[in-house]
Amino acid sequence: MIPELRGKPAFEYLASEPELGEIFNQAMTSGSELSIAPLIAAYDFSPYATIVDVGGGHGRLLSAILAATPRARGILFDQPEVVAGAPAVLSEHQVEDRVRVVEGSFFETVPDGGDAYVLKSVIHDWPDDDAVRILRQVRAAAGAGNHVLLVELVMPEHRREFMGNWLDLEMLLALDARERTAAEYGGLLARAGFRMTRVVETASPFSVVEATAV
Repeated sequence: MIPELRGKPAFEYLASEPELGEIFNQAMTSGSELSIAPLIAAYDFSPYATIVDVGGGHGRLLSAILAATPRARGILFDQPEVVAGAPAVLSEHQVEDRVRVVEGSFFETVPDGGDAYVLKSVIHDWPDDDAVRILRQVRAAAGAGNHVLLVELVMPEHRREFMGNWLDLEMLLALDARERTAAEYGGLLARAGFRMTRVVETASPFSVVEATAV
């Protein structure tokens, strides 16, 4: 997937190959199932009236969040070719009437009006400077005091076996990107205008890195 192999960056290549791109998006939706139940159990989304899922794919995670917070509404944001598959997922989970689907690139803009902005497995796809560009677009949309929630495999300080060690190698080889420690996520967030407030671990390898717009 590296440019030298396919002639273009990985996500640009996927966009140019619709059949392969759909396989990738379906895989991401299926992979979300591994983390959804532990995430919903560990983190309380009820304080947020409007939740924006940035790079949210087909909306599987957002569907679960809204099912757990019946008073909340959602905005699903991703590339046009990706969110094309969202209506079926939102309908299956009976949240389509509470979700607004918005097309676009998070390098250019992010929908405003959110109380919380969720980015699951987004920031780890990008090297530091690109990650900060994405987070700055989120900060431009989020009012002061609103939250960003990064759902990521936060690298532990110990040297014991951890799923993120293998994914870190994959990110390096495929995307020139990396997994990060809590301190490293805090540094990226600070560069983008956020203050990291806590890291909430779940029963899965994923954690929620919570930060507030300042």
